[in-house]
Amino acid sequence: MKQLLDQAVMQAGKIIVGKEQTLRLALTCLLANGHLLIEDLPGVGKTTLAHTLARLLGLQYQRIQFTSDLLPADIIGVSVYHRGDESFQFHPGPVFTQLLLADEINRATPKAQSALLEAMEERQVTSDGMTRSLPQPFFVIATQNPAHQIGTFPLPESQLDRFLMRIHIGYPDERAERILLSGEDRRSLLEQLTPCLTLEQLRDLQHQVTQVHVADALLDYIQALLKFSRNSPRFHHGLSPRAGLALINSARAWALQAGHAQVLPEDVQAVLSATVAHRLHSGSDTGVTEGQGLAQFLLESVPLP
Repeated sequence: MKQLLDQAVMQAGKIIVGKEQTLRLALTCLLANGHLLIEDLPGVGKTTLAHTLARLLGLQYQRIQFTSDLLPADIIGVSVYHRGDESFQFHPGPVFTQLLLADEINRATPKAQSALLEAMEERQVTSDGMTRSLPQPFFVIATQNPAHQIGTFPLPESQLDRFLMRIHIGYPDERAERILLSGEDRRSLLEQLTPCLTLEQLRDLQHQVTQVHVADALLDYIQALLKFSRNSPRFHHGLSPRAGLALINSARAWALQAGHAQVLPEDVQAVLSATVAHRLHSGSDTGVTEGQGLAQFLLESVPLP
């Protein structure tokens, strides 16, 4: 299975050049059955990365362009009255898919953003008093522009917390940028991608993630990270138990990719920033205030077991 995952990362690397660590984090998130938030400046490949993951996993997917006039019904669906039999028939929205690309999610109003809360947490949606299950597996890959840009609405913390990971792509290095500038258009290369995993293989990998052993000493380390975040004045509030579970699941998926029989401290360190940075806020006027900086401070402050 490790060979399949390495092949998927290699194929994705032909589209998103020079970003192997980012690609592995994104794949880790989906293997851990979590939702992924990609935050960065326009034009660095956020949507392309989301499309790449969808094609490599061979899943049915839909894309929603989030705009300020988007309504919850545009995401969930709507019931239409049929005069012939005097009944309402539900027309499912694009959320009824295995992988949903929520493009520029923070350009929609909070009301539209909230339409995804139940779907992301419960894998179901409720409309007109009826609850409908979503296809399995169900992933949300959302992209968002930095909050300081014009026309954005900040995601509420309850929405952010439903994303297992938040990653950044960043500018390419000089070599990767030369390949991008002199090569084919990335969107045309997307059409040449073939799925690296079947649905059965993906489900099997997700099951294997849950079976990766976590030793008591490693649980002590994760609890120490959680405790420090709750007691240090550098943080506005500490990490929740759900954040701790997210860190364990992410570390298990990373360990599986790395071929480890059990989760190692290095696996936790590799995924910590992507898993907890969007859940951390500064509690003081001094020092770093940005999430990644706070995650690095947390990592450096808690000794390894």
